Amino acid sequence: MLKENIKTIRKSRGLSQEELAIKVNVVRQTISKWEQGLSVPDSEMLIRISEVLEIPVSTLLGENISEFKKDDLKVISDKLEIINLQLLQRKLARRKIIHLTLIFICISVIVIGCCLFLLHSSYLNWNYDDPEKSVLGVFFHSFEWLFVRIAPIIVIISLVGIMLTRNKD
Repeated sequence: MLKENIKTIRKSRGLSQEELAIKVNVVRQTISKWEQGLSVPDSEMLIRISEVLEIPVSTLLGENISEFKKDDLKVISDKLEIINLQLLQRKLARRKIIHLTLIFICISVIVIGCCLFLLHSSYLNWNYDDPEKSVLGVFFHSFEWLFVRIAPIIVIISLVGIMLTRNKD
């Protein structure tokens, strides 16, 4: 197993026996003996080989590793393409949800503002003389006071968000 793994991984990395030998500080014949199974590298040499080939030692010592075939690369590239398309669809769906939410927020703020305008509501001139209406008045006054100050900011942020999330087809 070790002999096949060294040879397979070396070839997959595009290295000749000579190039691998130079990188691990041995002669080319030593690499040839390892790949033929005539000798085996010691533990320190296994670590050096794994570092040069950029794989774990366990992979060198593990089961046989088959070379990638063109068909295998085609299957992998097809799977990656499917994954990329799925990620793009998720991104577009999220973008659409954010876009529609921002439109809803903007419309809601405008509708509430129009309702307050049509009611001729003036949060500074609210009548608190009636005790039963004073609690409701405080609530309404607080809401209106906060709305008048925050609504323009919300509308501006929503409009900017709508422009940034719109489809650019």
